[in-house]
Amino acid sequence: MILFASILLVLILVLVFIFQQKSFGKNPTGKRLAKIKSSPNYKDGSFQNLSVTPTLAKNGSYWKLFKEYFSKNQNTEPSASIPSVKTDLKVSSEHPSIVWFGHSSYLIQLNGLNILVDPVFSERTSPVQYAGSRNYPGTRIYSVEDLPDIDLLLLTHDHYDHLDFETVTQLSSKTKQIITPLGVGEHLEYWGIASNKISEFDWWEETSITDSVQLIVTPARHFSGRGIMSRNRTLWASYVLITPTHRLYLGGDSGYDAHFREIGSKYGPFDIALLESGQYNEMWPYIHMLPEQTVQASLDLKSKVLFPVHWGKFTLALHAWNEPVERVLKHASLKNVPVTTPMIGEKVIINDNGKYPNSRWWVLEQPESLKEEVFK
Repeated sequence: MILFASILLVLILVLVFIFQQKSFGKNPTGKRLAKIKSSPNYKDGSFQNLSVTPTLAKNGSYWKLFKEYFSKNQNTEPSASIPSVKTDLKVSSEHPSIVWFGHSSYLIQLNGLNILVDPVFSERTSPVQYAGSRNYPGTRIYSVEDLPDIDLLLLTHDHYDHLDFETVTQLSSKTKQIITPLGVGEHLEYWGIASNKISEFDWWEETSITDSVQLIVTPARHFSGRGIMSRNRTLWASYVLITPTHRLYLGGDSGYDAHFREIGSKYGPFDIALLESGQYNEMWPYIHMLPEQTVQASLDLKSKVLFPVHWGKFTLALHAWNEPVERVLKHASLKNVPVTTPMIGEKVIINDNGKYPNSRWWVLEQPESLKEEVFK
C-alpha cells in the first residue's frame, strides 16, 4: 500500500507539473467571454458547428483507436529525410506567392504584405517538447529568425499543430497584427502578447487589412481546446483573403460540409484554395476531410487550383504519411482539378498561366530522374 501510494503521488505530482505549463493557455474570461456569449455560434457553454458534429463516428470508440494505434501502418513516417528548398523569405516576392513550411504553416506575400498562417516551428506539436509527434527529418529547415517582419499573423484555431506557444511568443516582437477567431486571444494575452495587436472575429465578419486587402472570417467544421476539460471554449475558422487582383481561401482544419459551397457562392471563384488533406480516419469523419472530400471542397469553392496541406511534417493519424497527397491526386485527376504540390520552402507563384510546382517529391525511394510530374 505504501508503494502504491508513493507511485500514485508521483504520478499526481507529474500531472500537476505538466498541466501548469503555460503552453496550455487560458480559457476566455471577462469582457472576452461576454462577447463570446453574444455569438450566435455559442450555445450551452460552448461553440457549435453549423451541422451536428460528433467527434467520433457511431462505430468509433477510443478503445478502437487505442487498438488501432498499436497495429498502425508502418509507413506512418517517411523512410528517409524529406527534400526541401531553403528560400530567402526576407526578399520581397515580385508576384503574389506562398511558401509552405509543412503541415498547415505557410507564408503569403502579396500586395506588399507578409501574411503568416498557423506557424509551427517547434520540434513537436505538443504542450511540452519532450513528448508528442515530432516533425519528420528534413522538414524543420525554417525558424522564426528566417522570417521577415510579419504584417499579419492569422491563426485558424487553438490546437497545438496550428497554435504553437514557442513559435508565437518568439514572433511577437516582429508581428504587427494578429487575427484569430473568437476567444483565441486569451491564450495570446496570457503568453504576454500585447492586446492592441490582437483582433478576434466571429464567422462571416469582415475586416480591412489595408485599403485594398480585405479579410473575411468564414466557418469551418471542427473543434477547439488545448486541455482535456476545455473543449470548444474558443472558435475555429477559415479565411477568405481578397485583393483587387486575387482571391485566396485559407481553410484551416475542417470536416466536409455545406459551408464550402456557401463560401464559394459568396466569395468565389478563388485563384487558389489551401485545404486540409491529411490526419483523417474513418472513426472521426466529421472533423477532418478524407482526401476525396478535399477535392470536392475545392470544387465547391470554385477554386482554380487546389493546394493540399495538413500533411508532410507530423504524424497525427494512422494512415501512411504520403497517402493524403496520393489520394488527392488520384481523385483530382478524375474531377479535372489542378493541384500544386510544392516541396517545403518552394515558392508557389499565384498566377493565371497554370504553371505550379508539381513534382512527386514524396516518392523518396525513387531517384530524382524517375519522379513524375503530377499534372502538366
